[in-house]
Amino acid sequence: MRILVVEDEPDAARMLAKGLRERSYAVDIAVDGAAALTQASDNEYDMVILDILLPGMNGFNVCRRLREDGFSAPILMLTARDGIDDRVEGLDAGADDYLAKPFHFNELLARVRALLRRRETLTPALVTIADLTIDTRTRRVSRAGKAIPLTAKEYALLDYLATRLDEVVNRTDIAEH
Repeated sequence: MRILVVEDEPDAARMLAKGLRERSYAVDIAVDGAAALTQASDNEYDMVILDILLPGMNGFNVCRRLREDGFSAPILMLTARDGIDDRVEGLDAGADDYLAKPFHFNELLARVRALLRRRETLTPALVTIADLTIDTRTRRVSRAGKAIPLTAKEYALLDYLATRLDEVVNRTDIAEH
């Protein structure tokens, strides 16, 4: 499982990454919103742990952009902002969970496991359409057994269309996904 940690505080990012790696997660770090969007577009992640207070673009906007770009993996917002309005804004922006600092690392790990487990139970492992196979767990696509490399946006669009085979999908719907 690969996790993107988006945290501008170097010590916090290092400690999170170290703890997650010790539990056998692969971890990449982004130090600001722009880097997070680039990394999420260029790589496949099973989850994002996202701080809200980031330089340049805040975590709420990063979360919205990720969802607009078709990023479907769980997003856990991690922040010192614990007001109800902040939690609601984070969840409305597309976050799947919200954890306020300070927190106990075991609680973070439990939330990570729960979000990853929930994703696995909600998503069929393989979607097959003729000779096209979409592995929703690994986000890999193949046709007639040959792997097809896709960007995150391309994958999200294919996944969106594949789940709507019996529907007419208009340009507006496609543009939103």
